[in-house]
Amino acid sequence: MFFKQRVSGDGTLSYFYGCGGKGLAVAVDVVAGDEDWFVREAHNAQVRITYVVDTHVHADHLSGGRALAAQVGAPYCLHENARDSVRFPIRGLADGERLETGNVVTRILHTPGHTLDSLCLIVADLRRGPDPWFALTGDTLFVGGVGRPDLGGTPAEMAGRLYDSLHDKILTLPDDLEIFPGHAAGSVCGAGLSGKPSSTLGFEKRFDPYLSFARPAFIAKLVEDTPARPAEMDRIVAANLGRAA
Repeated sequence: MFFKQRVSGDGTLSYFYGCGGKGLAVAVDVVAGDEDWFVREAHNAQVRITYVVDTHVHADHLSGGRALAAQVGAPYCLHENARDSVRFPIRGLADGERLETGNVVTRILHTPGHTLDSLCLIVADLRRGPDPWFALTGDTLFVGGVGRPDLGGTPAEMAGRLYDSLHDKILTLPDDLEIFPGHAAGSVCGAGLSGKPSSTLGFEKRFDPYLSFARPAFIAKLVEDTPARPAEMDRIVAANLGRAA
């Protein structure tokens, strides 16, 4: 298995991973302008990009996922409920679905809260065993923080959904699972983000302050801590939905 994390200047984190032996790869949360980097990395690794995934419709940056998918002839993937809002065809991903790329298997978890279409990717390398090796947690769980709750509904309602996604799905996974989020410090997509670009689930259970709250306190605290909305958010979301050039 190979794995690469790409860091953008605003704290956005993108990912490229897959099975070198079978020559198959997945690109995740590609930022517009980075498409050629993924093409070069695929060429260098002698792999074919078979899935391009966005963990949700982004509000803070323009996605390069659709452009990369078209460039390499791969499906562009979002959670299946994004079909209700986007203006272009997608490969809809269902909760519990498995994407197989050689010895690397990616399981989809639908984790609404940051947005209604948010998902996480739980990745296993079958050469090591069937258990998950790491999770790409998008804007659901960060190192030291969680996603903002004001992009897909009323903040209190979405914060409640996020609490349920975290406690019913993410925090039930093994403590030694590595987590790689969609942003680090410098992003406005959550509060309290660390500059460290990865962690383990067990460490976050101990030290991420949001994970220690009961549901009502979590909702109140998260709504209170939500930062100002991203600059040009409406334009960015419209572009990522295919509603604007």
